[in-house]
Amino acid sequence: MSITLSYEGIALILFASMALLMITGQRVFGAIGFVGAVAAVLIWGVGGKEMAFNATITTMRWFPLITLPLFVYMGYLLSESGIANDLYGMFHVFLGGLPGGLAAGTVVLMVAISAMNGLSVAGMAIGASIAMPEMLKRKYDKRMVSGVIQAGSSLGIMMPPSVVMVLYGMIARQPVNNLWLAGIGPALMFAVMLIGYILIRCKLNPALGPALPPAERNIPKSEKTRLLFSGLIPLAIIFSVTGFFLLGITSLVESAAAGALVSTVAALVKRRLTRKVLKVTLLQTLSVSCMFMWIIMAALCFSSVFDGLGAARAIENLFLREWGLGRWGVLILMQVSFLVMGMFLDDTAMLVIVAPLYIPLVKSLGFDPVWYGVLYTITCQVAYMTPPFGYNLFLMKALAPKEVTLADIYASILPFALIMLAGLVLVMAFPQIAMFIPNYFLK
Repeated sequence: MSITLSYEGIALILFASMALLMITGQRVFGAIGFVGAVAAVLIWGVGGKEMAFNATITTMRWFPLITLPLFVYMGYLLSESGIANDLYGMFHVFLGGLPGGLAAGTVVLMVAISAMNGLSVAGMAIGASIAMPEMLKRKYDKRMVSGVIQAGSSLGIMMPPSVVMVLYGMIARQPVNNLWLAGIGPALMFAVMLIGYILIRCKLNPALGPALPPAERNIPKSEKTRLLFSGLIPLAIIFSVTGFFLLGITSLVESAAAGALVSTVAALVKRRLTRKVLKVTLLQTLSVSCMFMWIIMAALCFSSVFDGLGAARAIENLFLREWGLGRWGVLILMQVSFLVMGMFLDDTAMLVIVAPLYIPLVKSLGFDPVWYGVLYTITCQVAYMTPPFGYNLFLMKALAPKEVTLADIYASILPFALIMLAGLVLVMAFPQIAMFIPNYFLK
């Protein structure tokens, strides 16, 4: 007896199978790639196995993917060598006199690290290991400190060279340089919103972030000059990557190569390019780069199955005709679904699971897929901090000292998550916040 399934039924089985494999602890790329490859063979026969091979070829032929290991290398080298930490020494002196000044400087530090790394993990690690002990030692409120570091580090996935946007660009078939440029405006807006909240809140209640006493800030002029110079080196590295690219001097790949080269030279000149630093940097670069390449190949295989099934059109019919939602209603529903999934999944799993359905729908509704990539990235920021399983929550618990409890970490994220949601609404209502820079530089 044969059983006939509708395309919608097949799509539900694929999602259920993938979710079941993830629950068992399988890696994201393994669960997605396995379900996609098996489904292709079962639906289209032996010839369906070509989908997995085609995904591999597509990945290997995607030239911007060269930037991924170069940017990851640059970020980890600057982190492991301590060059990124020099920025915090500069902020400590020049912003410490303000109530909440160290917390505001920490946000600036996170943005700078984001522009060097493109991953939230590096910002979180540096913030928890360098900024958190300094602020707690100076009687900053532990919940304020926890929230600042979690929110600030989440900006790493919006600033170029955002690795998350590289993955989105590959799956959505969108130019990565457009996505990176589109992320700059919202990332800076979020940074200003966070700093404004910190300074106003600490001005109203100085006990949350007391100003440093004059004795700590009144250091010799020569020492201030040294701290300023040390802090400017990471900023110069950022300009060698982002600045030359925006000015049209270097291409995307050339910018990545320039960043890797300049960071290596800086570590060498400062005598921090030790064997241990280089070994850790190379191992982390290899690990992260390989992980993302496997995820991209698995995602392309899985999405090709959905393209063949016509599942995207089925979802469009469900939202627009059966449920009667308008184009904006559909967009809001998609963002809400990301926020809900973000309570349980990481950003990569969310993108790979729903991208085959949402991205064609976004295009058919007339929305710019680059702009939507920014919206997706913002929802990832919120999801990173959302209980019960937000990624940053548990990473913060692992890195924070014992006096910062899990209850403190959970309670700390509420005002910052609300700020992120307000920013999401602003970018949805005013798309030019994201699209002004790419439209200006790429016109």
